[in-house]
Amino acid sequence: MAEGGYPSVYMVDCHATQLPLPPLPPLPPRLSQGRRHAGMAQTLLFLLVSLALCGMVIEACFIYRLYQPDSATSGSFSKLTADHAAITPTRRPSYDILPSKPVAHLTDGQDVVHEKHVMAWSMDADPLLYEMTYKDRKLIIQKEGYYFVYSKVFFIDSGTFYHYVQMHTDKYAEGNITLLHSRKYSPASTKTRSSSYIGGVFHLYENDALYVSVSSTSKIQRHKPFDNVFGAYMI
Repeated sequence: MAEGGYPSVYMVDCHATQLPLPPLPPLPPRLSQGRRHAGMAQTLLFLLVSLALCGMVIEACFIYRLYQPDSATSGSFSKLTADHAAITPTRRPSYDILPSKPVAHLTDGQDVVHEKHVMAWSMDADPLLYEMTYKDRKLIIQKEGYYFVYSKVFFIDSGTFYHYVQMHTDKYAEGNITLLHSRKYSPASTKTRSSSYIGGVFHLYENDALYVSVSSTSKIQRHKPFDNVFGAYMI
């Protein structure tokens, strides 16, 4: 208490100069370090992804170069085969691998002359003959066994047409035996083209001779060598 029982009076100067506030404490360094570590991790991840993509591109280039020569060779071979077929369509390529059993495949050609009923087969069309011979329009068996025999002919379908595969053998008194037979009847006024295919399995002996006969070879058409074929193979 002040003198005389009155409280003390204090004067406050509102215009007095205020004391400056103390500076704020600095941010903890932990946040800046975390951001720096995150940036380094992103950079490292980007580098790893880039290396992986580069590796894939390099691998794809190696694979492309590895298979490019084969593709080029295949394309050249296909072109060569096509050109060869266009120049000599009646010839087939020769194979180094020999068949394991007797086989024959004959085709027609402009170089052959048919008889009135018996068809002839071209020897200029690179025929397939292995352990079988061709003589006097006949396919001669050299090894006994079971054979699949077949023939296909392309002809003008007018009137009656017969298609046979016959065999000449010394084991039967008749001499000639019909193995396969196909017939077709059409109006004589028609002039359409048609084909006939026959085939079957037979037991044949050495020196048996097979041949193809038709009702009239004048009806046989010769557009392509494979239109008329004749063959047999041991099974």
